[in-house]
Amino acid sequence: MTASEDVRSTTGDPSLGDLVATATRDLSSLVRQEIELAKVEIKRDVVAAGKGAGGLGAAGFAGALGLVFLSIAAAYALGQVVPLGVGFLLVGAGYLLLAGLAALVGVKSLKRIGPPRRTVETLKDDAAWAKHPTTVPTRRTP
Repeated sequence: MTASEDVRSTTGDPSLGDLVATATRDLSSLVRQEIELAKVEIKRDVVAAGKGAGGLGAAGFAGALGLVFLSIAAAYALGQVVPLGVGFLLVGAGYLLLAGLAALVGVKSLKRIGPPRRTVETLKDDAAWAKHPTTVPTRRTP
């Protein structure tokens, strides 16, 4: 201990060890409080997400039932012009056409998905740097 530290400890100022212990205790307490706050916020968000998902599920179910009833009504309406069976056949064919178009759009969209090019490049740069940390990785243009 130096003379200046000895003088401080006799004057009532806390020692370096006391300051470190206090800082460590306060930091530990702060981390625990932050974790507790995060738990409360996440729980609240999960409950809200559950309610939202339930609402969307109910809306989807009601929408599907509505679509069924509207389809039956459309088939019966067409049944006033053509035979009833042909009306149902036309509504069913319309849905098959809609399903086919949706499938084409979905397949076309999926074909555009590729690997994450920029991430792959940066991972290659990271690997090259890890092998030779004194060299600068080459920059690629996106």
